[in-house]
Amino acid sequence: MSPFPVLLANLHALDVGIILLIVAIIGGFALHTRRYTRSVADFLSANRCAGRYLLTIASGMSGIGAISIVALWEQFHQAGFTAVFWGQMLAPIGMLMALSGWIIYRYRETRALTLAQFLEMRYSRRFRVFAGSLCWLSGVLNYGIFPAVTARFMIYFLGLPVHHWTMPGLGLELNLTLGAVMAVLLGGAVFITLTGGQISVMVTDFIQGQLSNIAFLVLMGVLLVLFPWSLIVETLAQAPAGESKLNPFDAKSLPDFNPWFFLILTFLSVYNYMVWQGSQGYNSSATSPHEARMAGILGQFRSGVTYMLIPLAAVCAYVLLHAPSHQAATEATRATLDAIGDPQLAKQMTTTVALSQILPVGVMGLFAAVMLMAALSTDTTYLHSWGSIFVQDVYSPIRRLRDAEHRLAPATHLRLLRCSIVGVAVFAWAFSMVFPLKEFIFMYFQATGAIFTGGAGAVLIGGLYWKRGTTSGAWASMLVGSTLAVGGVLLINLVWPNVVPALREVCPDVAWIGALPEKFWLNGIQMAFVASSCAALSYVVVSLLSPDPRIEMDKLLHRGRHEARAAEGADHVAPPATGWRALLPHGAEFTRGDRVIYYLKLGWSGFFFLSFLAIILWHSISPWPDSRWADWWFFNVVFAAAVGTITTVWFLIGGFRDLRALFRRLAAIRRDTHDDGSVERAP
Repeated sequence: MSPFPVLLANLHALDVGIILLIVAIIGGFALHTRRYTRSVADFLSANRCAGRYLLTIASGMSGIGAISIVALWEQFHQAGFTAVFWGQMLAPIGMLMALSGWIIYRYRETRALTLAQFLEMRYSRRFRVFAGSLCWLSGVLNYGIFPAVTARFMIYFLGLPVHHWTMPGLGLELNLTLGAVMAVLLGGAVFITLTGGQISVMVTDFIQGQLSNIAFLVLMGVLLVLFPWSLIVETLAQAPAGESKLNPFDAKSLPDFNPWFFLILTFLSVYNYMVWQGSQGYNSSATSPHEARMAGILGQFRSGVTYMLIPLAAVCAYVLLHAPSHQAATEATRATLDAIGDPQLAKQMTTTVALSQILPVGVMGLFAAVMLMAALSTDTTYLHSWGSIFVQDVYSPIRRLRDAEHRLAPATHLRLLRCSIVGVAVFAWAFSMVFPLKEFIFMYFQATGAIFTGGAGAVLIGGLYWKRGTTSGAWASMLVGSTLAVGGVLLINLVWPNVVPALREVCPDVAWIGALPEKFWLNGIQMAFVASSCAALSYVVVSLLSPDPRIEMDKLLHRGRHEARAAEGADHVAPPATGWRALLPHGAEFTRGDRVIYYLKLGWSGFFFLSFLAIILWHSISPWPDSRWADWWFFNVVFAAAVGTITTVWFLIGGFRDLRALFRRLAAIRRDTHDDGSVERAP
């Protein structure tokens, strides 16, 4: 019998104490940042004062949201370790983008506070308004399911009672428990975001990231004690032919997370890099373009501790449901999942429910705190991004279309930003209460994100790297990409699930209607690929058919006679290398330590990609049995744990050094009231 009293269905006093302590720490740091938020640039981008380690940890934590973890659990519960293998084909892509400073270096050189501000600088103010509006619409729809997924995790992990209420006259059933939990979580995120804008978001994300790295290491060890590796291998080996959880070459029957999923994801990872603006505040927060590049290089090491923990947790949940080793926990998990009712929702919650039945006292509280931190970090980042984008890239530019000299007073500007953030939170709460998600979370992400990214990928890449790109090409790209993406979202989630069953009832004897599949032929990521490809082609063709825009790239990037780095506190340096030379760590910007980090990154990514190629070649000659795959995955788990331990200590030291430097810079920097995201002379 546990010595700790039970305070909630699944939590003891020790668990609750851990959660409250971590919440108090996060709240204290948020309040501390209030004194430093004195201007619009402070609120939007921490006045460009963040160092590499601070950016690496904070931006990484914002990307590991509770919804992202649940979405990955969906993927890995279905595909097992095979999804990890095919994901390694992205290793050289991420390496090349990070080492070359792909997009981030040139974007930071423009000194734009938001992507749409850059679009005005590169194209036109009217295009900025259109793109900003589309970006905001895509973002809030994408974010609209975040609160519900996170709240459902908390409900089923903590064992909270679920109460429903049917609206009179409408027949709409609402989950009151869901609404209450979402309100609490969103309320905490709004408090942090309004306190100091990007400064409080970044600082709290950093603290949460450091605590989560430590917690992830503990959780990995606990899971391997609860589920011995021999049990994991024995259970995974029993998967049906074509749906192997160990052998990626025997996974062709998996319907969604198969090799084609990762091939498309590879293309989209390049095309959409930095296009998605869910964490746009981090894109402009670095002290210099070089620090932004180094943060991207370090990001690979930051993710080492989560690289195997997330799939390991999903695999352990699968083992719990398919092995007789924890019979009571298995029965409790199945009973809870059966009570959910909605099959798609049950898939989302499978790993959540399984972990809630197996983790011991103390670890339950630690894991609940990690997921709470993951939820807060993503919510604060997204609320800040979409709230800021509405004011910066929709409201303010529209005002300036009417009056070119219009400029908001700083106090008014900050007040509008805060009101917009609250508005996004209210919308997300309402949308989460009523929207029926009919596909995997990742597929919904890709489909709704492509409303903006489908066309914006070509617009951003062309705007930064191709002086021949035109405003007409940008309009064509955005219109084609958004139209196809919106059509995909409606088809997959609303039209197909409702129209096809109705047609079958009306026309039961029509053979071709009866032969239609239950789900639309293309899933979310496939629709995103179609939208992106068509949009990119439209950008190139229309730009070539349009008059040459005569863009002066040196002016856009503040190079040559337009050099702006001295104004940012850096000495004048030679222009950065271009072409293949951009991949080499040469030049005055790279210190000896930078070069060491660079080559470590090269070795890390090169090892996994070369291993990926070697295994494919080996398999083509002599296919691996499941036992050899089991050894390979065990090596991955041990290697990830070792690297995670080293980088946790490394980033802990570097991160707190950057945190102190951030506060010193913010205390001393002179604020520029005109640095508010406005473009004085749009081309």
